[in-house]
Amino acid sequence: MSKEVRSLEPKIVWNHFADLNAVPRPSKKEERVIQFMVDFGKHLNLETFVDKVGNVIIKKPATKGLENRKTVVLQGHLDMVHQKNSDTVFDFDKEGIKMLIDGDWVTAHGTTLGADNGLGVAAIMAIFSSDDIEHPNLEALFTIDEETGMTGAMGLEGGILEGEILLNLDTEEDDEIGMGCAGGIDVTATRTYKEEETSKYSTAFSITVKGLNGGHSGMDIHKGLGNANKIMNRLLFDGFTNFGLRISEINGGSLRNAIPRESTALITVDKISKEAFVLETNLLINNIKEEFLTLEPNLTVDIQKVALPVKVMEIGVQEGFLKSIYAAINGVYRMSPDIKDLVETSNNIARVIVKDGQIKVGCLTRSSSESNKLDLANSLKSAFELSGFDVDLSGEYPGWQPNVNSAILDIVSNLYETLHGEKAHVAACHAGLECGILGQNYPDMDMVSFGPTITGAHSPDERASISSTQKFWKFLVAILKNIPKK
Repeated sequence: MSKEVRSLEPKIVWNHFADLNAVPRPSKKEERVIQFMVDFGKHLNLETFVDKVGNVIIKKPATKGLENRKTVVLQGHLDMVHQKNSDTVFDFDKEGIKMLIDGDWVTAHGTTLGADNGLGVAAIMAIFSSDDIEHPNLEALFTIDEETGMTGAMGLEGGILEGEILLNLDTEEDDEIGMGCAGGIDVTATRTYKEEETSKYSTAFSITVKGLNGGHSGMDIHKGLGNANKIMNRLLFDGFTNFGLRISEINGGSLRNAIPRESTALITVDKISKEAFVLETNLLINNIKEEFLTLEPNLTVDIQKVALPVKVMEIGVQEGFLKSIYAAINGVYRMSPDIKDLVETSNNIARVIVKDGQIKVGCLTRSSSESNKLDLANSLKSAFELSGFDVDLSGEYPGWQPNVNSAILDIVSNLYETLHGEKAHVAACHAGLECGILGQNYPDMDMVSFGPTITGAHSPDERASISSTQKFWKFLVAILKNIPKK
């Protein structure tokens, strides 16, 4: 379906997007897409280089008549979240994204689409490859590893960029202009446990939670969507409390910035209790489905009898583990007291792995308040340390503090109203944008963020609006014509 996507308007954007989506670009493995972008810049005979951490910078001179305008940095990230449905056969390391058109939407076959942030990157490529769009001096900044640590933005040294204005093209609502974002910190709890021989008087079951929406752990956290790790823990806790359930393995969630859609567990119960356990668990499953009926209509939980595992987790550690997950906060922790409807602080219990004597629980805590970010991180740290876990706080990155006196914000906001006859929604967001990090080494750079409408980011339900992309492109081109003088 790449041919059909390439025929969409604006063709220059969708063609670059299709080219980009043919290149595997997982976070931490961006070598191919870095080379792809270097080749792009050099093919245009533009100054192109890669900094010491892997960010790609391309510079383009102003078009005639706009040489005296302020230099603009157009910024997007090269990596994408790799998520797929459990029944989708796809190798992200080797295959390009298989796209399709569904009405006004472009989506993918059972995988993430890569519109986050591929459409922003494609729009920058379109500006740089065009010969009929008016613009001031431009610098393209393509960062790496935004999705799993923002190490590209963190590693960008001061003095490399000359721009006075930065346009971040990584917002996912086309009527929104971003002027602030949340910071984040990874909370990782680990511990070992002794494995015990499985009782020969036991019966083993696999439990699978699936069919959840998932989504972006920042932008979607306020929706109250189901978290597969939390749902699984609820089932295991009930089985342990009432029937002495024992855990052999758990594999739940995937990426730290994606709300977990699936979780599987291998457990045992005494043979004498197996019928009662299945009956009780199915009742609980029905209750959970009823609770989530409106938000998660496709939630399913399967219980299947399987071969008996050789080992299970020692019972004392298991009890502490289940209670820690139960106690750990997931979802919205605090709403902003200053900005209406903005989530200030949240946590996503993103990853739970239990296997071979090792437990690992990974969380991503976000906040636009540095003090509340640390408060929630310490709350999670305490919940796990009480059960004997070692807890590591790492990967911290700052938020982007709103600047209500931003000159470029005024220009962009007024231009949006002129183009569309209504005011844009100017707001901070709960996602982690790179602006806050970039501002550390470029404190005088004036920044805003905007982009086309993308839904379901970080999940296989990700899709990008075709009409919104047209709106976004028109807006971007108009902004570049209206950059103020130096």
